[in-house]
Amino acid sequence: MALVVFLRGVNVGGHRTFRPSILARELSDYDVVNVGAAGTFVVRHPGSRAKFRAALLRKLPFETEVMLCDGRDVVCLETEHPFGTAPSRPDVVRFVSILSKAGHVQASIPITLPPSGKWLLRVIASKNRFVFGVYRRHMKTIGYLGQMDKLFGVPATTRNWNTIVAIVRILKGQGKQGR
Repeated sequence: MALVVFLRGVNVGGHRTFRPSILARELSDYDVVNVGAAGTFVVRHPGSRAKFRAALLRKLPFETEVMLCDGRDVVCLETEHPFGTAPSRPDVVRFVSILSKAGHVQASIPITLPPSGKWLLRVIASKNRFVFGVYRRHMKTIGYLGQMDKLFGVPATTRNWNTIVAIVRILKGQGKQGR
């Protein structure tokens, strides 16, 4: 079964920077596909999960939180239509936060931030290690996304829904051909 790797807080604001395409090439024995610049990878032939994680950590030039997910769990996200079928507005971004382990919500869902006034972030659902939401394109939004750890009690990393769709295409063999 393929794995999906989500690295937390890399290539953001000049901190923990690296070239994901080079890392994918260095891990070519595992048939790793780089998805964008945020530290997201599809691992088509991971073998032992523990062995792959150790190889990945050895190749990273810094320490960071690594979230490994089974590919089938990510494919299920798309088939469940967590955002419904209506298209998103241009000023609203759909996202998925991946928790390091299944967390416990500290507040009831839906969660709106800020709690009063014009919302910038809304958490609309969660399933196991995945949290679904939308945010408005605004300078203050990053601060609200940074509160996901506190809301769910474990480290989290966030990806745009379009990234999840790209991962699903790769897992289904429809994108970024490998070997």
